[in-house]
Amino acid sequence: MKSSIRLQAALVSLAMVAILLVCWQFATTAGKQAQHAPMTPEQKEYAQLMGQTPGDQSSEPKSDGFPTPAQFFSAAAQNLAHPFYDHGPNDKGIGIQLGHSLLRVAGGYLLAVIVSIPLGFLIGMSPLLYRAFDPFIQLLKPISPLAWMPIALYTIKDASVSAIFVIFICSLWPMLINTAFGVANVRREWLNVARTLEVSPLRKAVQIVLPAAAPTIITGMRISMGIAWLVIVAAEMLVGGTGVGYFLWNQWNNLSLTNVLFAVLIIGVVGMLLDQLFARLQKKVTYAE
Repeated sequence: MKSSIRLQAALVSLAMVAILLVCWQFATTAGKQAQHAPMTPEQKEYAQLMGQTPGDQSSEPKSDGFPTPAQFFSAAAQNLAHPFYDHGPNDKGIGIQLGHSLLRVAGGYLLAVIVSIPLGFLIGMSPLLYRAFDPFIQLLKPISPLAWMPIALYTIKDASVSAIFVIFICSLWPMLINTAFGVANVRREWLNVARTLEVSPLRKAVQIVLPAAAPTIITGMRISMGIAWLVIVAAEMLVGGTGVGYFLWNQWNNLSLTNVLFAVLIIGVVGMLLDQLFARLQKKVTYAE
């Protein structure tokens, strides 16, 4: 039954992709035909004012327009064929740019894990700490991660480290809240049994609380990773230098819509793979009561 549903879902997905490609091809072909339409009197007059001869190809607006599917796949193949080339600060392969982004995400994310999970354990196990930290969490949680970028740039004075700090901030809250929630909602019966058996606090935290709260903690880590990958693209557009966000913005400045679409696809694929990684981990720690 499950395999049948998976096959049907795959066929529906392929049909949707095919429809999208057909619509894309039709829209871009119609647009390019419109670009070759005869010049209007106003366009001819404008060309004369610019010192150009109406009717010449040089007098027509030079624009590649939105790429066709064939142009997109051709550019994607070129980028993937040489992903690690380095021809200078503004001309690096997508593999190098993606590596910089993943390193920044990993740095900020690991710092958030180190801080949020132990702190979430303490908050979840102590009603006093829960009430004490709750106002600060509710105050800081809604702040956009990018709002911290100017403060980070001013204090840290390093663009790359500032991006890592922004990833740390945006990854902190989902993990902290989910960890505290998971720990605070461990079944009372299990804790009462541990108290009856006089289990030490450390052993209780490791052998009872952690396995019971693990699915909720992994859910928070999964949400944090998704937010971190969203934020790093925007952060790299601001700070520049390297990264897949900078690659996308640089291609836009070069008016290369084909490479912009390719960067968008790469961002989506990597984000999906990261999410699937945590989804598999979540299944391993989820238990049936």
